Amino acid sequence: MTDLATARHILDTLIGFDTTSRNSNLVLIAWVEEYLAQHGVAAQRVPNEDGRKANLFATCGPFVEGGVILSGHTDVVPIDGQDWSSDPWVVREEGGRLFGRGVADMKGFIALALAFVPRFVAGKLPVHLALSYDEEVGCQGAPSMIARMAETIPQPRLAIVGEPSLMGIITGHKGIAVHEVTVRGHAAHSSLVDHGISANAVAVELMHDLLALAEELRARADPANGFDPPQATLTVGVMEGGTASNILAGHAHFQFDLRCPPGEDADAILAPFKQKCAALDAELKGMFADAGVRIEQHASTPPMTPQGSDDAVAFVRALTGENTPPGQVAFAAEGGQFQAAGFPTVICGPGSIEQAHQPDEWIALDQLEKGTAFMARLAERLG
Repeated sequence: MTDLATARHILDTLIGFDTTSRNSNLVLIAWVEEYLAQHGVAAQRVPNEDGRKANLFATCGPFVEGGVILSGHTDVVPIDGQDWSSDPWVVREEGGRLFGRGVADMKGFIALALAFVPRFVAGKLPVHLALSYDEEVGCQGAPSMIARMAETIPQPRLAIVGEPSLMGIITGHKGIAVHEVTVRGHAAHSSLVDHGISANAVAVELMHDLLALAEELRARADPANGFDPPQATLTVGVMEGGTASNILAGHAHFQFDLRCPPGEDADAILAPFKQKCAALDAELKGMFADAGVRIEQHASTPPMTPQGSDDAVAFVRALTGENTPPGQVAFAAEGGQFQAAGFPTVICGPGSIEQAHQPDEWIALDQLEKGTAFMARLAERLG
């Protein structure tokens, strides 16, 4: 079986595991562990607190310095509410494309890395595989794994995060901070507005403030910073509240994310909003003891910057064969977390981010072919 055929077979298997972030990823992790064991590679799990999910890392080849980390996340986004033309958990090939949830973001890269394990094992320098959970909900899983790797593996030359970049080299991404706001009102008949508090009304006021803040961030953006869009972006992704049209809503909540380019401080940006939440909380409690506002931060991921990436870029450029300048991307990823731990890091992987999170997510077969050539050159370089 050719390297590409092996990668395709592994990709079929990986897509078959529904690893939507709300689910456990342990079935996929167990499959990878068994696959690695067949090639004499021992892997280490780094579980989450309740043991329902786990990161996994493993060293293929000698336990020496100078190797390469290949990193990918195992979770995918939900298919809820999306109109798919075929089963999202079964890879479908049509028109030079492979369709399925996660083929581009980012099980295609993981499949390529696993397909080359036999060649990595035979190398003179190691490849360290790093598979994380909960990237799609704020890069929450990787930090514990990265900390363990920093403590235990010999210092690698660089880390490659295989997010879909059309096999281009990315040296910068935005950071992300994810928050949830919960509003507790005081239910009453909707005709008696002075006898209760509508949690929905409070939530709408707070969301209006966030949208106004988003416009302020747009107005002050540096258009030459290399990001598209250049500004720190603030969006409300989830909102729920109320039980009936004739009841003042007793409960409402919404989630938002703030994505900052390097140089923008998420805490400073949100400080006035958090102060307003605290003031509203006190005001509502003064009216009804059971009312209030709570804001919680679920994730905070640092941006990745080009600083210190010259050697990593030169190394990866030799693998891609491309001489185009490195780029920057507006999405957040685990690259900043690897970089913060002292690993020179770039993003480079098959597929396009434009297909990620979409119904009928797809990856072009020629992208997998380019990814195969990339891995073959990496194996040769390390061997």
